[in-house]
Amino acid sequence: MKVNPSSCLCPVLLCLCFLERGYEASHYGQIKGISRNQTKVSSRNHNATHNQTKDGKTEVHHRPKRGWIWNQFFVLEEHIGSDAQYVGKLHSNSDKGDGSVRYILSGEGAGTIFIINEVTGDIHATKSLDREKKSHYVLHAQAIDRNTNKPLEPESEFIIKVQDINDNAPKFPDGPFVTSVPEMSEIGMSVFQVTATDADDPTYGNSARVVYSVLHGQPYFSVDPKTGIIRTALADMDREAREHYSVVIQAKDMAGQVGGLSGSTTINITLTDINDNPPKFPQKNYQVFVPESSQVGKPVGKIKATDEDIGINAEIKYSILNPEGAAMFSISTDKDTREGIITLRKPLNYEKKKQYSLHISAENTHLDPRLSYLGSFKDDATLKITVGDVDESPVFSMDYYIMEVYENAKVGTEVGAVTARDPDSKNSPVRYFIERSEDKEVYFDIESISGVIRTTQLLDREEMPWHNITVMATEEDNPSLQSQVPVTVQVLDVNDNPPKINSDEEIIICESTRAGQVIQTITAVDKDDFANGKGFSFSFPGGIPANPNFTIKDNEDSTASIIARRRRFHRLTQELYEVPVVVWDDGEPILSSTGTLTLTVCSCQRGTRLKICQGEAFLSSAGLSTGALIAILLCVLILLAIVILFITLRRSKKEPLIISEEDIRENVVMYDDEGGGEEDTEAYDIIALRNPAAAEELKFRRDVRPDCVRLGSSKRPLHHVENYRLSPTSLDIDAKMDVGEFIKQRVAEADQDTSIPPYDSLQTYAYEGQGSPAGTISSLGSAGAHSEQDYNCLDEWGPEFQKLAELYGDEVESESSSTEKAESEKQT
Repeated sequence: MKVNPSSCLCPVLLCLCFLERGYEASHYGQIKGISRNQTKVSSRNHNATHNQTKDGKTEVHHRPKRGWIWNQFFVLEEHIGSDAQYVGKLHSNSDKGDGSVRYILSGEGAGTIFIINEVTGDIHATKSLDREKKSHYVLHAQAIDRNTNKPLEPESEFIIKVQDINDNAPKFPDGPFVTSVPEMSEIGMSVFQVTATDADDPTYGNSARVVYSVLHGQPYFSVDPKTGIIRTALADMDREAREHYSVVIQAKDMAGQVGGLSGSTTINITLTDINDNPPKFPQKNYQVFVPESSQVGKPVGKIKATDEDIGINAEIKYSILNPEGAAMFSISTDKDTREGIITLRKPLNYEKKKQYSLHISAENTHLDPRLSYLGSFKDDATLKITVGDVDESPVFSMDYYIMEVYENAKVGTEVGAVTARDPDSKNSPVRYFIERSEDKEVYFDIESISGVIRTTQLLDREEMPWHNITVMATEEDNPSLQSQVPVTVQVLDVNDNPPKINSDEEIIICESTRAGQVIQTITAVDKDDFANGKGFSFSFPGGIPANPNFTIKDNEDSTASIIARRRRFHRLTQELYEVPVVVWDDGEPILSSTGTLTLTVCSCQRGTRLKICQGEAFLSSAGLSTGALIAILLCVLILLAIVILFITLRRSKKEPLIISEEDIRENVVMYDDEGGGEEDTEAYDIIALRNPAAAEELKFRRDVRPDCVRLGSSKRPLHHVENYRLSPTSLDIDAKMDVGEFIKQRVAEADQDTSIPPYDSLQTYAYEGQGSPAGTISSLGSAGAHSEQDYNCLDEWGPEFQKLAELYGDEVESESSSTEKAESEKQT
């Protein structure tokens, strides 16, 4: 902001300004013109030196006194007068005052800001100047003779400087500011530094000399007048008492003197928190009611201590001090609300203990050692928990029950009993029932009052050795209160299954077996538990004659051996032997069963202990098992199927339209559709092409239907009707014509025919030649010759060949008539 000098400058400065202007006008306003010989100011005098020469004449030497060279002027900025401001005066030694010298001014602002009197050389500023925009101007002055318009002296350069006045107030370019300082800081702690700028000239006077001071914010903060550093001025400022401060700092130029310009800015200072306040419980005693039915691990209450600090300085850790309370309850801190959440550790029982007392402490987790002198940063409180009586569900005497019962026990046999009681003081009667499942069969039932479990049907250990049931207990007064307990029933074994011979393996008798040789060792199996059948005995059934071929020996280890009683078994004589064997256990009662063993006579391979029949010996000698043979057979079948499929695909594969360029016979087009019978052969009749001697004067058209003339009998089939049209050129083809000449005629005929299709076609002619005594063996020319075959025999073959007989009969008649006609014409 530009300040009017007349309103802000003190009278002393105004006097100085006027004295400076007058001095410049009288002394600095005359700039000496520089000539080739000498330069001097018009106000300077010359000194003369007199010397005597040899001839007695006196020679006067004039030595000009050195003149001062002023190469710059000064002009005050912000001129407010209505007249042009006088800057200075230019004068040349060549100027005699007769108006013959003209002064010219050029350079920055010449003619616009600065003007010169061409006669007197006086320079004036026509506009108000601002030093902050432009501090100086560079101009050039020259003196010119008006008569000759030639320069009297070389051009001189000089500078006009704009003199500064205090017209700009200090400014804070980045304000307002925000900063912070920890609470409880000591006096003199640096908080922030501000810096003001002044656009005035710092090298001239005190216009740009700034001094800082506090306008608002005392007595809490102070500022250094020279550096602008803000510091704390009051000790122990408490954030909890006041957190925010607004400080206004003033910057004043002219070194703070009266009349100086000033600017101000605001610094918002926040006191940051430190942990200087311990947590506190609002009261020392608390009470909470907790029902005894509360679940373990669930919150049952909460308590909160307050802390005036914020952030991590206000974080609190809660703990239960007394062991009795810590055994039943636990406490944790909610990070959001900073409350102590009390959780149940063990189930409550109103009948055993009705009240608990918890001693709870709260302390900060982040302590500042510098503030240890303030004391302990924790607080204590007492929480009394009252257990509420709740109507509870019945409680079983055991967490689970295991019962036993023998299999095949009578229906209604007692398995065991469960007991439950009401834990409440009123001791309500308890009723029992078994939880049923729709998809399970019912084997047990329970008496509702006594809790005795009984069977409802016969049990079989071998079918289901264990049974799991769930027994429910409910109070008679409040059936909605239920509890349950798992009951496992084990079915005990009784000896109710006789042992059986284990006859899974095939028994083989070698033809070379000797008498007394062990043929097979047999075992037995029993479904009962090993306690009721851990030993087995074997023998032949009683009451039957002794077996002349085999005998049995009990090995007394639950196995028995079948022994041959004679030698030389022959497969051709008897291949199979059936031997009954009785086995019994040693359970209570003793049970037995009879099984029949089947023995197969085979020709065993010599030199091996393996008993393998002759049919299997061949496979065994090859080292191949049955699974390997099956795998080989499957591979062979798969390969055979692949070969058959490949042959089928080859047969069904479509042949290409034209196999190769060397195998073209005629423009024969193959279509993937069903043909129309023998009529199709007319379009491909190439008899004339194969045998030029058989070529006719009339040729066929294959693309259009020509005018037809039916020849022969009216009964002639459609595929034997020949259609003709006249050829564009009549060609008399001799039987001995050269085939090359014949092809040329055909090409000329195709070129001249206007009725042919508009596309090109490739025609291939093959001539077998003439003069061979063997003749041709091709069937293409057979149609032109008379057939000597007798087709009358087709009439004798029955109605199935009637149509064929008619066709070939008509053909023979037509050929005969054609032959007769040709012969008559020849005779004519």
